[in-house]
Amino acid sequence: MTLTIAAESPLGPDLDQLFQRHTAEMHADTPPESIHMLPKEALADPAIRFLVIRDAGRPVAMGAVKALEPGSGEVKSMHVLTEHRGRGLSRMLLRRIIEDARASGLQRLSLETGVQPGFLAARGLYAREGFTECPPFGSYRADPNSVFMTLLL
Repeated sequence: MTLTIAAESPLGPDLDQLFQRHTAEMHADTPPESIHMLPKEALADPAIRFLVIRDAGRPVAMGAVKALEPGSGEVKSMHVLTEHRGRGLSRMLLRRIIEDARASGLQRLSLETGVQPGFLAARGLYAREGFTECPPFGSYRADPNSVFMTLLL
């Protein structure tokens, strides 16, 4: 196993499987009006740092941090391919996102995730890394299908 993590363009030609699986999982148990993921084209924005974990060159996980108002950012599009879960890749990716956010001068990192059982592991990871529940932030509004979390950096 040779793992690497690096900033990349979300438009990379070999990232389609990650985006397809992420999209399918979001639509599997979340009502469409409560899905807040960004399409890959929207992730190709200078305000977004997009990271990819590769295993022996193959993309197996992705995540991003989007700059919001001065001093704050949002975790976006975290996804690990199902067959690579249980290896600590989500933790590795989230810690890198937090590290990059601190290095860029952000003071707060927030996120939106689902309330459905499929998001339980993600919510547990965020809580273990110091995120706490908070009210909606940015342009989000209260949503019974969403949990909002934040971390002071």
